[in-house]
Parts: sequence; C-alpha cells; structure tokens
Amino acid sequence: MTAAARARRRRDPEDLEIVAFERGPYTSYSACGIPYYLGGLVADLDALVARSPEQHCENGIDVRTGAEVVALDLDRRVLELADGATEPFDRLVVATGARAVAPPIPGAQATEPARTLDAAERLSRQVERGGHDAVVVGAGYIGLEMAEALARRDLHVALVDQAAEVFPVLDADMGAHVREAAEAIGIEVHTSTGVEEVLLDDDGRPRGVRTSGGELPARHVVMATGVHPDVELAEQAGLETGPTGALAVDDHQRAHGGDGVWAAGDCVESHHRILGRPVNVQLGTHANKQGRIAGHNAAGGDLAFPGVIGTAISRLCRREVALTGLTETQASEAGFDACAATVETSARAGYYPGNGPVWVKLVAERGTGRVLGAQIVGAETAAKRIDTVAMAVWTGIAVDELQWVDLGYAPPVSGVLDPVLVAARVVAKRL
Repeated sequence: MTAAARARRRRDPEDLEIVAFERGPYTSYSACGIPYYLGGLVADLDALVARSPEQHCENGIDVRTGAEVVALDLDRRVLELADGATEPFDRLVVATGARAVAPPIPGAQATEPARTLDAAERLSRQVERGGHDAVVVGAGYIGLEMAEALARRDLHVALVDQAAEVFPVLDADMGAHVREAAEAIGIEVHTSTGVEEVLLDDDGRPRGVRTSGGELPARHVVMATGVHPDVELAEQAGLETGPTGALAVDDHQRAHGGDGVWAAGDCVESHHRILGRPVNVQLGTHANKQGRIAGHNAAGGDLAFPGVIGTAISRLCRREVALTGLTETQASEAGFDACAATVETSARAGYYPGNGPVWVKLVAERGTGRVLGAQIVGAETAAKRIDTVAMAVWTGIAVDELQWVDLGYAPPVSGVLDPVLVAARVVAKRL
C-alpha cells in the first residue's frame, strides 16, 4: 500500500488507475504490533491499522479485499483471481511478503502463526477460553515477543529452540543476556532442543509438545520457526529469484524476468552494503522504503534504493535489544579480519533513578578500523543508541573517529560518556 499511495501522489486518478488486491480483510496494518495486542498492551486490534480500505479508496486507490490473485500472465498483462475473474494491467507491483513455514512434524497443522490481524484475534480468543500452559517454538524476534505476550496473559510459557542460544541473530554471548531477561519474567527456556511432535487431544487441539528433551504441556502452541519469501506466484509467472530464494530486483525495484514489473518488501532481495551481495532481510523499515521506490518508479519516476545494513531494534522480555551491520560471527564467516569488544556500562547516569545495565558489543575491521557492526542489549534508553552505530556503518567511518563523535549527555538518558563511545574507545585501543 506504500507503493500504491506513492504512485497516487505522483499521478492523478485521471492519468493512472490504481487497483490493489488483498486476500485478507485488512490493509496497511502493523504486524509488528501483534504481540503487544496479544499481551494486552494494545486493547483494540483496530489500533494497529494505519489506514483502512475505505480510507485508501477515498484517496483514489481501488482496494479490493478478500480478493486473492492466483496467477499472473505477464505476456497477456492479466491477473487471474481465485473467483475466476481477471484484471488487466499495464504495470504491476508484487508485494506478497513472506509466509510462515512450520516444521515438518506431526500435529503442526493444529497450530497457526499469528502473522495477520485476524489470526491474532483468533489466538487471543483461544487464550481467553482457557488453558494455563503455552509453548512457543522458535526463539527469534517473533518467538521471544510472543512468549513475553503470553507470559503477560499469566500463562506458563516454555520457549523451545534447536539453536544453542536464544535470538540467534546475535552472537551467543549477547544472546545470553536476552535469555536471562526471558527467564527473569518466568519463561522456561529450552535451547539445543528439537521439537518432534505437537501432541493433540481427541478434539484435535494441542495438549502438549514432544521435544528431544521430553514432553511439555501446552494448550496453546505458537510456531515461530521462521518465514520464507512468498514468491511462488511470481516464480510461476517467470519472475526470477536470486541466491536467497527471494525475488531478484535491481536498485529501482524492477523485477528480473518481466518488463513493467516492480517488487518490494519481504519477498525481494536487497543489496547488503557491507557484504556486497544480495540478502533477504525481512524488516518493515526496508519494506516501506522499497514500496515507496517501487510505487514512485511504476508511476514514471526514477528513485534508487541504496541498500541495507540490517539495522533492527526490539524490546524483548523487558530488555531493549538492537543490532546493525555484522555480528562478530558474521564478519568472520564473511572473511573480514574482525576485532570485537564488549563493554558493560550504565544506560543512565549511575545515580539517576531507574538506571540499569547496558551491554554494547562493537565490531571493527583490523587494518582499516572501519566499523562493521554492533549489538546492544540493556535497560530502557539503551537500544536506540544503535542508530549512532548504524550511521557509522552506513558512512564507513573508522572506530577511532567514532570514539570522538559529539553525542549528547543528560543524566536521565546517558552517562557522561555514551556507551557507544565507551565501546569504540575499547576497540580502538585493541586495534
């Protein structure tokens, strides 16, 4: 819908007709807000909707909800819908996102990932109907957020992941701080543990989960085992995928394999500015920017997407967590001669009420001193500091320059030396 809105601003309705197809009932909603709705922090599901179909229609976009496109004919320039109808087009934007992939285990069909608003509402009602135990499978972003949300609903929650540590996009030493935070709010964490079966009762509802470490009771089972780019429709039409399995696009979001076709969001590849190769990073920040570029260019414009460095932030189990660029593990795997250091300091001035710890792990390249990335875990006010490092990574400055950057100070938000500057000074000394 970002693409549609951008194209609408660029061209008048008399000059460009815009039709948007959505198989669900909602448009322009925040999937990132679903855990907060399930946890009771957001009372009204409609609060997660930024713009309704009716509002889009008022703005000159013909939105058709409950309409599933089942085929694209790029030669005939026609869309085919599930109800047998067809729709001609001159230019096409594909923004099919990603789909959850449940593990191939017995009983998984009885679970549903809460990735849409209607699915979130169903899960919330299921929790209201009763059952004290929940199991969340997968300890990444979504798994941790869902585990915390269910814990807020006074459920006993077990979090299971086959990885050695939770939040595996972080280095393991930083992920350990997230595990401690999860356990501190009562979540039972099982890492290095595989899920073998979702156990069902006579009515076909979950009653537990069998893992490599034994059985866990569970009336509610949430699968958060990852997603794949939803590209089947596009592939069948002849659009090309890249090495990540997502749709290959150029810097103008033009899809490879089809003239007059643009693609954006979780279903496409992005150029990683440090690695110098395509990646599929599924974040709303990237999707929104790419949608803007796709819509602008589909309406005759000329914008280019400059790439990504994977900056992300969240609050997990009352800890703020953020990362940008490469972790130490990723840098090593990519062939960089990396130097990393972790510092523990305070999020605020030590004497200020509400102060708490913050861990900053900074990664730089030996020889050049270039900042490659960082991870931050800590108390309130900690994680937004990742934006400072993101700018350093984006512009390619060296760590010895970063340590002298003029950052703000006030006791309620920082010590006199910002934690990022402390980490930069330690890495600069090591280099």
